[in-house]
Amino acid sequence: MKRKLLPVFTAVALLFICFANAQDFYAKTPAAERWVKKKFRKLSKDERIAQLMIIRAHSNLGPEHVAEVIDLIKKYNVGGLCFFQGGPVRQAMLTNLYQSIAKTPLMISIDGEWGLGMRLDSVINYPRQLMMGATADAKLIYEFGRAVGEQCKRVGVQVNYAPDVDVNNNPMNPVINDRSFGEDKYKVALYGVEYMKGMQDVGVMATAKHFPGHGDVSVDSHKDLPVINKSRAQLDDLELYPFREMIKAGVGSIMTAHLSIPAIDTTTNLPSSLSYRNVTGILRNDLGFQGISFTDALEMAGVTKYFPKGDASVLSLIAGNDMLCLPGDIPGSIAKIKEAIKEGKLSWDDINAKVKKVLLAKYHLGLNKTEPVQTDNLVTDLNTQTTRIKTLLSQNALTLVHKQDENIFPIAKGKRIAYVCIGAPSENAIAANLRTLYNADIYLFGSKTELGKQLMDDKNQITTIEKSDSAGAAQLINTIRQKNYDVVIAGLHNYSRRPANNFGLSSATIYLLNGLQNPQTITLVFGNPYALKNIANAPNLIECYEDDDDTQLAAAALLQGTVQAKGTLPVTVADNMKFGDGIVYNSYFPPAAPETVGLQPDMIKRIDAIANDAIEKGAAPGCVVLVAKEGKVAYNKAFGYTNFDKKEPMTTDMVFDLASVTKVSATTVSIMKLYEEGKIDLDKTLGDYLPWVKGSNKAPLKLTDILLHQAGLNPFIPFYREVIDTVTGKPLPQYFSTEKDAGHQVRVAEGLYLRNDYEDTLYKRILTSKLTAPEHYVYSDKDFIFLGKIVETVSGKPLNEYARDNFYIPLRMTTTTFHPREVMPIDKIVPTEEEKHFRQQLIRGDVHDEGSAMFGGVAGHAGLFSDAYDLAQLYQMLLNGGELNGIRLLKKSTIDKFTAYNSNVSRRGLGFDKPEKDNDTRKEPYPSKSVSPETFGHTGFTGTCVWVDPKYHLVYIFLSNRVTPTRNNNKLSQLNVRPNIQEAIYQSINK
Repeated sequence: MKRKLLPVFTAVALLFICFANAQDFYAKTPAAERWVKKKFRKLSKDERIAQLMIIRAHSNLGPEHVAEVIDLIKKYNVGGLCFFQGGPVRQAMLTNLYQSIAKTPLMISIDGEWGLGMRLDSVINYPRQLMMGATADAKLIYEFGRAVGEQCKRVGVQVNYAPDVDVNNNPMNPVINDRSFGEDKYKVALYGVEYMKGMQDVGVMATAKHFPGHGDVSVDSHKDLPVINKSRAQLDDLELYPFREMIKAGVGSIMTAHLSIPAIDTTTNLPSSLSYRNVTGILRNDLGFQGISFTDALEMAGVTKYFPKGDASVLSLIAGNDMLCLPGDIPGSIAKIKEAIKEGKLSWDDINAKVKKVLLAKYHLGLNKTEPVQTDNLVTDLNTQTTRIKTLLSQNALTLVHKQDENIFPIAKGKRIAYVCIGAPSENAIAANLRTLYNADIYLFGSKTELGKQLMDDKNQITTIEKSDSAGAAQLINTIRQKNYDVVIAGLHNYSRRPANNFGLSSATIYLLNGLQNPQTITLVFGNPYALKNIANAPNLIECYEDDDDTQLAAAALLQGTVQAKGTLPVTVADNMKFGDGIVYNSYFPPAAPETVGLQPDMIKRIDAIANDAIEKGAAPGCVVLVAKEGKVAYNKAFGYTNFDKKEPMTTDMVFDLASVTKVSATTVSIMKLYEEGKIDLDKTLGDYLPWVKGSNKAPLKLTDILLHQAGLNPFIPFYREVIDTVTGKPLPQYFSTEKDAGHQVRVAEGLYLRNDYEDTLYKRILTSKLTAPEHYVYSDKDFIFLGKIVETVSGKPLNEYARDNFYIPLRMTTTTFHPREVMPIDKIVPTEEEKHFRQQLIRGDVHDEGSAMFGGVAGHAGLFSDAYDLAQLYQMLLNGGELNGIRLLKKSTIDKFTAYNSNVSRRGLGFDKPEKDNDTRKEPYPSKSVSPETFGHTGFTGTCVWVDPKYHLVYIFLSNRVTPTRNNNKLSQLNVRPNIQEAIYQSINK
């Protein structure tokens, strides 16, 4: 049945549908099936087998190699090529040559995990995945994936063997390590999906690897067969999780690994890539993957040590793989596969089905009409986006692991600086930058250049140490101490990415690094973060992950205060450096001791007692409390756990569903911005801004009355009740799909997608709802649903994008977002309700409010998530009169107007909640007894609140998930937890 698209259905949603269709490389459209049938009929039996083979190709080898590739293409009609080392123009020219002689178009692939620069000269390298795993915003990974996809398309590559979704939980892993996004399965899965989506949205097939998980090994499968001794339950819980998520998200292909996993298959020395139980049993049957399964290279020792080339090819196909990567002996493999068919181990039906799947993928990859790769400006085109994205990733990954001295950086000009550059052969980008800006003295230690003696360049202030042994290190330590610098910066460069022999770090280097440490030392580590174990107690420590110019200049910018550290460790290094660690705050909104901002430490400790008592009595499983005064964070502490099972401790960087705090933190501030720009008049009506309300009794309602909750709108409409079974409470199948498809794009929960056209019904219910008496205070979500739509209509952007662009990005609020599952791992998001009346699941990362969920998670009244620190930055900006860190986002006059009392019939401001006007005489003052009348803020149903008191220069934020596991728990209110903590803050103020 055709369904009418909504008038409010955005171009972004339509674009997503196009992308979703582009990801389906196996859609059996009439045109695709005609092409597949035509190509298949022209294949001989040998050629059908050869279509399942990917052969090695280089563009840096001589005529003999090229002739060999040509011979294999002409003689056997192989299915595709995998390009390795060479140059982009040479590869493009060879691709054109090979495609021109191929009877069936070749599937061109490459192993380019960090872009084409991984294989090709002249192409700038992107960072390894471990650096990306340190960043906080998955949107950056999508952008990176899209750029890599564009690179591949430009050079004629249809399949990139990326991303690596192995969970690297073994620090000694010799082959995965920094190729992984890290040790957290949720982040690995999320970032893998975003990388995949980026590539596949531009038509390049992604390959999730190495199935079923290569992260927990200490042997390189290129050299031998690694053994993983884990139970099936452990594999299901960890290693297989990212692959499940990739499959659900529509990954085009998966690469199987050469591993021995007795829990899957006890056959002696049988690699998992050749195991039927692994490929067909788990990948196909258990996980439901029906796309192309590539083997890892069959020339690797993990296979060849136990199986000759032809035998490996046969077993790979029997196992359930579709395409054989680098099978080596093509004629021998074809012969052995035919022999296996004769013996009944394989069938022609098996082969034919695989060939048709491969041909179908080729069609959707554009190989039904191959065009030559244009070589003009090729190198320039390949490098167009690289520097910009590298810079973004470098800046966002910088991880402040330790900072003992809060004032050590940003470094003011005029200080005496030394940069000890360890391992670099000559002055590098950061050394030059520090010398230029700070007139820093540069010391080179451990360089590989040959120097006859210690050299001092008086003009450039560069000292190169003659010997990189312990004596040279001791001499340098002594020199640095004698010079009595204000700040000593130690930079560790040019060490091995692999853990063997302690990353190649000499004992002298480690001695020097530790000998330089004191409170005035900043240590920068440019490389694999596992090496941090060598300086675990450095007082001021920054992990930078890569060692190129972009990363070095990002680190220099951090020292200068022009960028902020936003990264967290993607892996555990030591007891004091664990996954997720990283000091993430902005230098312009720093932490401070309570007494330095006028708070009595002994009194403010009462917060601990109140919060702990609330958790002990079951008011909420956990909470985070933040107090900022005088523009500094005086208190930021987490209590309890994310759930009552006490499995996950609450941390201050946890992200909460803000519920109605969305009203002020997204919708109201957006209305304020549009108001002061003259784009919204508060005296106008809904009908003036929303054409679809005209003709209804909602059209004459004034925006001022809506902001004050006195327009008479219905306080609550339970939209969800119309779409559930009234007996079981389960969602009805005529409205919902368990999978996202073209007709069901509206995610309301995990595995639950609402029909696109149902949004019309939601608006109809609001428009036809009865009005209560006007000019009476009736708190309603509908007010803010309308206001959110006004923001979108006037600005031309969805509410989430408008708020992000105008407030969250300028303020560097990295965790404040709608749709948090799209930008952060699920274990960073606090769960809310174990919902039994509608979505039938624990809600985690989807909005708790049912109405907002049915609007797709973005609505004016609910849907925003944030941690406490980032949310505090928004309110510090409002407290400052619209400015933070020199960036003005609103006028003070606008803030004063909206946060003042604006109603004769209630306590409300415009959008904001305020104290009761007779607070002094009330038995139960709101929000607490000692707040000043200038105070403004809001509370949220999930157990949240934010209050700003300009009189005392105070911001108070309380975040909890009191609705976990049920909204029926009202102890948070019964115990007066939020007001009691707020009152404790006021009692601690030095009057």
